[in-house]
Amino acid sequence: MAKIAWIGLGNMGVPMVGHLVRAGHDVSGFDISEAAMSRAREVGVRTASSIREACAEAQVVFTMLPKGEHAIDVYTGDDGVFDTAQPGTLLIDSSTIDVESAGRLHEQALKAGFTFIDAPVSGGISGAAAGTLTFMLGGEETAVASAKEYIEPMAGNIFHAGAAGSGQAAKIVNNMMLMISLQGAAEGAVLARKLGLDAQTFWNIAAVSSGESWAMRTWYPVPGVVDTAAANNEFRATFSAMLAHKDVGLAMQAAEISGVDLPAAKTAFNSLEQLLEDGFAERDCSMIIRTIDPEAPGLPE
Repeated sequence: MAKIAWIGLGNMGVPMVGHLVRAGHDVSGFDISEAAMSRAREVGVRTASSIREACAEAQVVFTMLPKGEHAIDVYTGDDGVFDTAQPGTLLIDSSTIDVESAGRLHEQALKAGFTFIDAPVSGGISGAAAGTLTFMLGGEETAVASAKEYIEPMAGNIFHAGAAGSGQAAKIVNNMMLMISLQGAAEGAVLARKLGLDAQTFWNIAAVSSGESWAMRTWYPVPGVVDTAAANNEFRATFSAMLAHKDVGLAMQAAEISGVDLPAAKTAFNSLEQLLEDGFAERDCSMIIRTIDPEAPGLPE
């Protein structure tokens, strides 16, 4: 059993940390949201009043935060992780942030005497609840090896993507591809309806044909077709438009630095941006179908 601190108890963090508790670890958690802290207590987490308190005796610190600036602040700010954890503590950041920020955290952690791994995940809230997330790890081989025993209770797959920042690089490319696939599924759903095809019948055809994708199989944006789709629940978020927009933006930022043009990613990004501008940032990213057909079935008022 290890003493683990977990900073960031959001929609992903709470079910993830629950698996660590069930694996026998002693987990202390902190979040700025009292509602999140309450949910964490329900899965057996000892909640702390600050990052300092959470990290005081931790052998391992996990962080799961919305954006790069949040991760930088949690690690480098006054009374942040670098100030309050014991030197030598294993630090694992499962946020999805830009590659540059991940590299900066690796460098600062090394100077401060910590072992740091960027370890973003794929699989969404359902994967977090089931303990089947895919972890993409960036860092030194020995550090990655030592982290795996703590990650395994939450994971279906664990990959060492490469050196510092490689986990984040793999994650943002993966999520860019996901949003492009989702854009395609939404456009297909709209065209199929306009051509008079029954939604379930068309989905059954596409699901065993070349148009199939994870986005279509899991998030098909038409109510009553796929049980796991947010369309069945007025597009309440499983993965919010705001976070999806952020992730595609990170990919486009990386592409600009790398000199790569991403026309399909730009289309998905623009659709997500339109949702944000229209006030649907907290709704599910699959609501991009609204940008193609404002009268699509299942849309909220």
